[in-house]
Amino acid sequence: MREYRVGRVSVQLVEGDITELEADAIVNAANRWLKHGGGVALAIVRKGGYTIQEESDEYVRRHGPLPVGGVAVTGAGRLKARYVIHAVGPRYGDPRGDELLASAVRNAILKAEELGLRSVALPAISTGIYGYPYRRAARIMAETIKEVAPRLKSLEKIIVCLYGDEAYRVFSEEFDKVLGGER
Repeated sequence: MREYRVGRVSVQLVEGDITELEADAIVNAANRWLKHGGGVALAIVRKGGYTIQEESDEYVRRHGPLPVGGVAVTGAGRLKARYVIHAVGPRYGDPRGDELLASAVRNAILKAEELGLRSVALPAISTGIYGYPYRRAARIMAETIKEVAPRLKSLEKIIVCLYGDEAYRVFSEEFDKVLGGER
């Protein structure tokens, strides 16, 4: 684990399974229709239960598909978290991709703040099937956290959970550059 401070907020990088983390909310790297058929989304539904998919389907029935960069909230079923915040990241190559990835990260963090939570865990949004390179996603996530963290009142901990050695190494390098080195 690596830890950084941004104002009063602890930012932690961990390698592992996001479904196992102790956090008030975990963020799902979702698609616009909240169909959780692969990657982080499938792992969340498998571990938390199908109720997460049912709540997601209900959200889409009521509100339509989410915009890229948008978020929705469901319960967390059997997960340790209380909520799942579904954030829709962009596909790599979208002309507005970097801006939309920053929006997905910002909106997920601000939704956790709006819910009055103390901790939130995010995956490396858009780096799976959506193809974002780790280094670029890491830089965008670190810069977005640096921008939003000073405004947070309830949120005390932001965890970025990475799957695999390479992701953890690259994210550590970029977070060191943006957030001023490990504390």
